Amino acid sequence: MCGNQSDKVGISLPALASHDHLESILLRHSRSLLLLSCDFMTAWNCRKLLVSKKKQISMFSDELLLSELVLSCSPKSEQAWSHRRWVIKSISANCSNFQEILGKESELVEKIAERSKMNYRAWNHRCWLISYMTNEQVLSEMKKSRSWAALHVSDNSCFHYRRRLLQKIVKDRSYAEETASYGHNADIVQVVKDELHWNETLIKRYVGREALWLHRRFLSMCWINSFPTVSSDESYHSKEATSIYHDFGTFLQNELCLLQASTFADDDYGDFQAQATYSASYILWLKVQVPKPLENELLEKIREVDLKTLLDKSCPERSSLFNYFMSYIAM
Repeated sequence: MCGNQSDKVGISLPALASHDHLESILLRHSRSLLLLSCDFMTAWNCRKLLVSKKKQISMFSDELLLSELVLSCSPKSEQAWSHRRWVIKSISANCSNFQEILGKESELVEKIAERSKMNYRAWNHRCWLISYMTNEQVLSEMKKSRSWAALHVSDNSCFHYRRRLLQKIVKDRSYAEETASYGHNADIVQVVKDELHWNETLIKRYVGREALWLHRRFLSMCWINSFPTVSSDESYHSKEATSIYHDFGTFLQNELCLLQASTFADDDYGDFQAQATYSASYILWLKVQVPKPLENELLEKIREVDLKTLLDKSCPERSSLFNYFMSYIAM
């Protein structure tokens, strides 16, 4: 009815007043409907239609407030999160304090995630925000989300968010390489190093948390990809190749030390058994990921620590599976 009235030519003042009154009624009743049924898509779409016609920042702000109210009662409402993304996308081009809104939006997700555990929809919304963040905001989010993640080491959604932030950083690094911003690149590599060290601290502190080991796989892949490629015909004794092998050897030595610390832990509890399994699986995964020219370096390190004995001791019920993978390492 609103659409039909707005299309008419020569609408009188009373008709315009009636039109505004009808819009007010629609907004009021749709608000009540959504508080009763948060995923009522027709009500959300009705509000989108009215707000998009007015294009007033104040109305978009009201939509953020309404959806926040809905999420306080139904924190996993897909339609409420989707509506917030529509609002943010609509105001992204003409909002003077847009970066401030992004910061508050990120804080809202963290607040809701504290009350609603394993809330994939909330964290997915936070990941979506990254595409609108500046480089400074991404680095700030890395710092701010660290303390929360350290207290929720079993919540893989939080670590997935940190991986998305790192992917944005790595993407910016690739762009910086094209523009020869080498000083900036060094900072990016340091971010990955710091994340690896922090992740190792959490692994040693919180035993048997799979989310931490999955996060380490991603970080190790980022670290491996940071090494320049060494061609198979390049001399091992060349200056560049020697430096690469030395850095990679140091990295592998640290990973195997982490394996040993995890495998020889007290096995009276299930968490220690899980820690040994995750660490062993991580090393076998690492063997597949390393570049071919650097694979021999890993094989030598594995033979030095007698990985087969460590695996048999930590996970005797999986000895046949580990022996199958170890047969490839021995080749």
